[in-house]
Order: sequence, then structure tokens, then C-alpha cells
Amino acid sequence: MSEPSEGITLRRALTGVLGFQVLLALLLFLGDLGEGFVWPRRGADAPGFDQPTAPGDQTRRFEPTRPAGPGVAPSGPMPERLVLTERDGAWHLSGGIAPGDGARIARQIGSREGEARPGVVFLDSPGGSVQDALELGRALRAAGLATDMEDGAICLSACPYLLAAGVTRSADEGAKIGVHQHYFGENTLLPAFTAVSDIQRGQGLVMRYLDEMGVDPRLMGPALMTPPDEIYLLTRDELTDFALLTEAG
Repeated sequence: MSEPSEGITLRRALTGVLGFQVLLALLLFLGDLGEGFVWPRRGADAPGFDQPTAPGDQTRRFEPTRPAGPGVAPSGPMPERLVLTERDGAWHLSGGIAPGDGARIARQIGSREGEARPGVVFLDSPGGSVQDALELGRALRAAGLATDMEDGAICLSACPYLLAAGVTRSADEGAKIGVHQHYFGENTLLPAFTAVSDIQRGQGLVMRYLDEMGVDPRLMGPALMTPPDEIYLLTRDELTDFALLTEAG
């Protein structure tokens, strides 16, 4: 007995949806294989990170696993995970943001509760774990700390969420602050709809965080339009317009 035409149509539709999910999941998986995999793109690659920017020409190449460029860390080579030091009456936070860094650095700052502790944190980081950046950012705000950046320092990827945490926020003219798309969740071997759901939830958490910190969620606009292997370097006008900076450098 032949299968009804409605059943055939439904089966084909389900097969098509499943095939799309498998394809998208495979692409997500390939994107996480490592720096050897490059997403297909049209036209020339973005210029190198050290190339000067101008309004409308702000996207640069970005390799999260490597330093963003020679000499960008005023204190020396960039650590693989966050390092908190104290000098000249201020905190200095440098290095990549690794899983677990949020709670660890928050404990270090909290251990100075009741003592005469610095009131400002200088940032120098290529970014990393978004969840840890949000966790640490809330701890910085709860401690009533200001955030700042020195000339030549970088604050990229998830690092601007630390910058956003300051009760006041400033950066020298020579500092570089940039945003791009983030990965949310560890397991890309999930159905595509699950991966997309994780991304949407993650973006929602970031937007809520920015609103808590008094930063305009429009900051997510250039971030969402810039792929993970590139970085969008914000102009001074954008930094003040989005209220990521509250004071001139």
C-alpha cells in the first residue's frame, strides 16, 4: 500500500530540516577546530591589527589566541590568563580572560575589603570568556571601582564588558577598544537549533548586563556584525556615544 502524499511531504520536510541542522552544526564545529580553519570570505582580508583606522574603516584582523600586535601590552608580554597587580596606587589587570578568572580575580579584590585599596583598575586584555567577564564586571561595580586604560593598552572582545563595569570609565587616546561576535557555550556538537538558542541567550545576557552598567546596548550592533576572526575598533565618538567611556582620556 503506497504512503499517502501528505506523509511523503511531511517526511521530506522533516528530512530537510534535519539536514539543515546537521550542516549548521558541522559549520559551528569546524569554526572551533582551531586557528588553522578559516571561514570562506569574499574579497581581501581585513587589514592587520596594527594598521591605523578611520571612521568607516575600523575592522581589523584578530587572532584571539595570539597577542594582537607587537608592543601592545605596556607591561610586557600578554599573559594567557588575567593577572591582577598593584602599582602606583592602582590595580592593573592584564592578560586573556580564561574560564574561572572572573571568580578568582573577584576574590583577590574582595580580600582587600576594609583596607585602603586602589579605587581604579587599568585594563589591558585581548578578551576571552564572556561569562567570566560579566561575572568579574559585576564584582568591579559592586566594589565601586573605576576603570581606565593606558596609552597603547588594548581591550578587545569580552574585555569591554570589564571596562563597562567602572563607576567612571576612561581611556587614553592611544588605547584600542574593540568588539566582535562571541561564542557562547562549549559544545558545538549539538543540534543547530540548540546552538542558535545558546547564542541568542548569551547575547540577551550581555545586553542586560550593559543596561545594568549604564552602557547603551547599541554597542552590540557593530559586535554582532563583526566575525570572531576580526575586531571592530571603536572610535572615540562611538565610545562616548555608547557611554562606554564617561570621561575623556
